[in-house]
Amino acid sequence: MENKTAIDFQLVDKVNAVLQHIKSTFVGKDDIIDLMGICLAGRENLFLLGPPGTAKSALVRELAQLLQGKTFEYLLTRFTEPNELFGPFDIRRLRDGDLVTNTEGMLPEAHLIFLDELLNANSAILNSLLMVLNERIFRRGRETKDLPALMIVGASNHLPQEEALQALFDRFLIRVRCDYVDPHHLNDVLDAGWLLEQKKTADLPGIETQEIRQLQSLIPLVDMQDIRASYIDLIEKLRNAGVQVSDRRAVKLQRLIAASAILCKRTKAYRSDMWVLRYIWDTDEQREVIAGIVNAALQEEKEKEQLHPRASINSTPNADDIYKEVMQMTHQWKDPETSGAERSVIKDRLRYLNGRCEWIKNVDQRNYVLKPINELWQQIMHVE
Repeated sequence: MENKTAIDFQLVDKVNAVLQHIKSTFVGKDDIIDLMGICLAGRENLFLLGPPGTAKSALVRELAQLLQGKTFEYLLTRFTEPNELFGPFDIRRLRDGDLVTNTEGMLPEAHLIFLDELLNANSAILNSLLMVLNERIFRRGRETKDLPALMIVGASNHLPQEEALQALFDRFLIRVRCDYVDPHHLNDVLDAGWLLEQKKTADLPGIETQEIRQLQSLIPLVDMQDIRASYIDLIEKLRNAGVQVSDRRAVKLQRLIAASAILCKRTKAYRSDMWVLRYIWDTDEQREVIAGIVNAALQEEKEKEQLHPRASINSTPNADDIYKEVMQMTHQWKDPETSGAERSVIKDRLRYLNGRCEWIKNVDQRNYVLKPINELWQQIMHVE
């Protein structure tokens, strides 16, 4: 029988209120925001991949504003030095021969850490960052300090290309793309952005760092036994598909499955809580492969009334839906009454759909959809 008394529902409600506020502010970023909540509750690291201008920094800053604690944000370059992240040596102690870092206002004292352009990290800070990310420890010479960090978020517009940086990337259990919003939702984005200018900070929800720690302490209380066999089977299927899921990562992912249950006010994990495994890819090519394997496992969930909301969301593009939409846009493009502004929207949408076609696994279906897309592009190029 599920034990619900171990969960402080008020803490869960406060976290969900924070997440819901961020969702109302950032259109089309619900998956990223849910993962931020999962990683915060599970005390794990989150990596955001996407081009500039996709609100990566803004999402983290909004969470930082609602999290009543210390935040450290830094844009890394090839020349970033340890002092810029961890603080300089304390001059007063140095005079006495002690090498002690003055960490005031720096990364070692932060509850939420955001490292933008993380993969610009150089060898001078690499080892220190690896220990921070994996063990939540800052070590410099003989100096060792446990970190209060609740979550560390890294961001980049590209994936690691050097082996040394791959080790850094591997310390981020969850990876999620942060792309431009679907052109159909651009008006909603503009509305949300304008409303953000008018919001008063007094009306914002918030949660204290100590409350997050209490929530994190509930993770070991979640009963994982009923899904153990399903979880092992899913890990084996992912490994057989070429996804590198190490034993260490398999163990740590259990924390995020448990966090998913906690945020649904449960102390028992269901198969649907394994939705977080969609986001353990190493390359863009793996994204749809992993999503397909995980989605197939989630469809076997028996406890339908307890399904996690994210479990039923399938990101795989539907070829028929794309085909129908392209045909409608083709008809609209040919209509002489179509305005210049409407034609611009069609071009933006067509670029978006063209990119989505890359993730259609069936070659025949993909080619079937790409044919009318290419034909419409030819019409557009002819007019231009």
